Amino acid sequence: MNIKSQKDFFSGLMFMGVGVAFAWGATGYTLGNGARMGPGYFPLVLGILLAFLGGVITFTALVVETVDGDKVGKFAWKPLFFIIMANLVFGVCIGGLPSIGLPPLGLIIGIFLLTFISSNAGDEFKFKEVVVLATILAVMSYLAFIVLLKLQFPVWPVLSKF
Repeated sequence: MNIKSQKDFFSGLMFMGVGVAFAWGATGYTLGNGARMGPGYFPLVLGILLAFLGGVITFTALVVETVDGDKVGKFAWKPLFFIIMANLVFGVCIGGLPSIGLPPLGLIIGIFLLTFISSNAGDEFKFKEVVVLATILAVMSYLAFIVLLKLQFPVWPVLSKF
């Protein structure tokens, strides 16, 4: 068996792995049926569809000829590091770290930190553009999650715990 497109082959395997994991995880919840869906129904269907899509992509990578074999290039460590770090910092800002006594810093500070950290993943950093983007994201997130959806999580840091 000859792999004709490495990128598609490994992408398909990744989709199949994530799909199977979602479908397997969904079996721990009540599934229900199409008319009365349980909490596990959507993840199960999504996992099956994702695994099927991965199978199609993997099969295509084995059958359809590509010009250069679509080789997998170097691993991009810098973007991976900054995107993962930005999400971890955002999670800490929303929930805090009780184990070390760090209270939640809130949604607004979390979004600004998320935007500034993740913007370092690219090749260029423009401070003014990042400030504008962070401000727009913070305002829109506040309106969507706090005002419209009425979700209960901290918007600003709790100053009494500092």
